[in-house]
Amino acid sequence: MVKPTSSGHPPRYITPDGEQALREELQYLWKVKRPEVTQAVREAAAQGDRSENAEYIYGKKQLREIDRRVRFLSKRLDELTVVDRLPEDQSRVYFGAWVTVEDENGEEQSYRLVGADEFDLTKGYLSINAPLARALIGKQLDDEVSVKTPEGWKTVVITDIRYNSDTSGK
Repeated sequence: MVKPTSSGHPPRYITPDGEQALREELQYLWKVKRPEVTQAVREAAAQGDRSENAEYIYGKKQLREIDRRVRFLSKRLDELTVVDRLPEDQSRVYFGAWVTVEDENGEEQSYRLVGADEFDLTKGYLSINAPLARALIGKQLDDEVSVKTPEGWKTVVITDIRYNSDTSGK
């Protein structure tokens, strides 16, 4: 069972790669993007009437969006638990695993179970909060898993479980 954090919420897990990506985004926004936009706003403000200055208005809007994202990332990084250890039992599916499943049509799909902040289906990264991921947790090779989808119930069989840093899923 997952124990709630002091805030009463379940812990929010992230892989080391996911944490690094969020930290790099925060660094980029704070050290590169925000100073560029601040300079553009300063230059637009020097042109005079700000009420009809599109560059100034847009720049101020961009600054608010950057500041909002910086606040979110800073707070979020404090709340996250980085999972940087492999599970003792690597024959079962846990957070960070690459899992290959085969559906009723014999089609295989590989997913890496990752935190909600790093899911990206184009990379095969499936959020640990997704119904399929929740159904896979704790299962092992050749286990059948059924999950309710918008199209109805879908059953898959686990054909491979891997724990490695390879982000391609291969």
